[in-house]
Amino acid sequence: MLIVTGSNGFIGANLVAALRDAHPGTPILGVDHYATDGTRYPTHAAVDHELSPDEFTKALSTNDLPAATTAIYHLGACSDTTVTDRDYVTRVNLDFSKAVWQYGVEHAVPLVYASSAATYGDGSHGYSDEADPTIYQPLNLYAESKHLFDLWALDQTRQGNAPPRWAGVKYFNVYGPMESHKGRMASMGYHWVNQVRDTGVTRLFKSYKDGYADGQQQRDFIYVADAVAATMHLMHADQPGGLYNIGTGVARPFADLATACFTALGREPRLEYIEMPESLRPQYQYFTQATVDKLRGAGFDAPMRDLTQGMADYVAWRRTNDGLAI
Repeated sequence: MLIVTGSNGFIGANLVAALRDAHPGTPILGVDHYATDGTRYPTHAAVDHELSPDEFTKALSTNDLPAATTAIYHLGACSDTTVTDRDYVTRVNLDFSKAVWQYGVEHAVPLVYASSAATYGDGSHGYSDEADPTIYQPLNLYAESKHLFDLWALDQTRQGNAPPRWAGVKYFNVYGPMESHKGRMASMGYHWVNQVRDTGVTRLFKSYKDGYADGQQQRDFIYVADAVAATMHLMHADQPGGLYNIGTGVARPFADLATACFTALGREPRLEYIEMPESLRPQYQYFTQATVDKLRGAGFDAPMRDLTQGMADYVAWRRTNDGLAI
C-alpha cells in the first residue's frame, strides 16, 4: 500500500493520479480532510482508503492501517503563508510530520516529504540544497515550520534514527492542473488565466526593490507533472537521505509567466501593474532559483517544461477538464 498525505490537495492529487498510472493495482491510502460524501476536485483520482489526519495519526500509533505500507509520500500541511497561529502550524506541520517520520523508522518504510523553497528566506544566502541549512532564515511561520522539520530530520539521521530511504523535497513555484480549490493560494498562472478570461488583462505587483523593474521579480516556475515525476523518482533513488530542490533551475520574470498565459490563450499580452499590499512587502521574495545539481545527481534526468510549454499544457487541460471557456 502507498500512503499519500495531502491527497486531496494540489500536488497530492496529481501525485495520486501519477501513482495510479505507475503502480496499477497497488492500493493507495489518502490522508486529508475528506467530506463525508467523498467530495473532492472532480478530476482527482480516487484513492482506495481515506482517513482524516486525526484518524491517520491514531492509526499510526496503534499500527492499525488497512494494509502493509511500502512507501509514504507526506505532502499534507498547512501551506497558507499568512497563517499566524503558531500552535496550529506547529501541530500540523511539525508534530504531525514527526509522527509520520517515526512510523517510517519503526516499520522500515521509505519516506518522501514536502519541505518548501520558502525555507530559503529572502534568498540572500542562495537556494542550495547542498549548503548547511542552518544559514537560512525563513520569512513566515509556514516556512519556519518546514525549516524546523528539515533540521530535525537531518539531526535524526545523524543519530541513526531515519527511514531506510528518505528525501525532503523543496518545491519551488508549482503550477498546473487541479489547483483551483486553493483559492488565493493557487498559482499566478491560474489567477492570470482567469483575469484574461474576465477582463482581458493580467495584474502584476509593482516592484519595491532597486534593481527589479515592475514585473521583473523572478521565480523558478515548475509544472506540476514535472514536480511529481521528480518526487516519485526520489522515492526509489539509491541516494543518501537528504534535502532536494524540485525546480527547473531557471528563474523567469513574472512578466514572462503572464505573457505565456496570453500566448496559450491566443491573445495579445496586456499587463497592468498594481500596488503590493504593505503587509506582504517585508517578506516578499524577489528572486528564487533552484539549484538542481543534487536532483540530477540522484539520477533524475527528465527534461522540464519551460513556461510556454507548461502554460500551453495547463490551458489545454483547463479547457477540457475545468470548464475554461476563452
